[in-house]
Amino acid sequence: MDDHQLNQEPDAPVRFEVTRRTVIETGTSALLLTALPRAAVAAGSVDNNEPVPPVSVGLLINGRPHSLTLDARTTLLDALREHLALTGSKKGCDHGQCGACTVLIEGRRINSCLTLAVMHDGQSVTTVEGLAQGENLHPLQTAFVEHDGFQCGYCTSGQICSAIGMLAEIQSGMPSYVTEDLTLSAAELNDAEIRERMSGNICRCAAYPNIVAAIKQAAGVPT
Repeated sequence: MDDHQLNQEPDAPVRFEVTRRTVIETGTSALLLTALPRAAVAAGSVDNNEPVPPVSVGLLINGRPHSLTLDARTTLLDALREHLALTGSKKGCDHGQCGACTVLIEGRRINSCLTLAVMHDGQSVTTVEGLAQGENLHPLQTAFVEHDGFQCGYCTSGQICSAIGMLAEIQSGMPSYVTEDLTLSAAELNDAEIRERMSGNICRCAAYPNIVAAIKQAAGVPT
């Protein structure tokens, strides 16, 4: 320990500096940890044929309770699509990069391909199938139709669920990277805010101007 460390105040805040080297080292460590179980199987210390015991999961999906028995490694997206036939949430990239699988967990948007079903035992899940009330579409669904906010439609369910979560985030006062005035209780819902907050949802048909217009209409903002 050098003299500088000896003379440092005990309650002085510790400063951490993120460098390119630390990022590379952290990523390398994560890859090694991921490879360890595979290496153990290859070495024979773990029986790769040993079955994984199923787990029971209770989910409240679109207001209806569901009890499922799943492999613990089942993603929420696969539970919805493969076990409950709720295929509105799409499997696009399966890596959390396109947003087509976005659903709402307790009102907050999430990429369902990146989370396990067992992690949400007892929680409320809303998919695009649960947005309409009978024959009455959700305001965002209506706006997407009126503004032609979709073309092939593959990303639309994720776009709409994400937009609902995004509008709730703004109302709760959550800022974004482009929020100019952090003293306001809610950010101004302009095009820049919408595009930034919806940037995790990719539209391969590039209907972005129409999507922005639909969101603004549903939020009551002049387009």
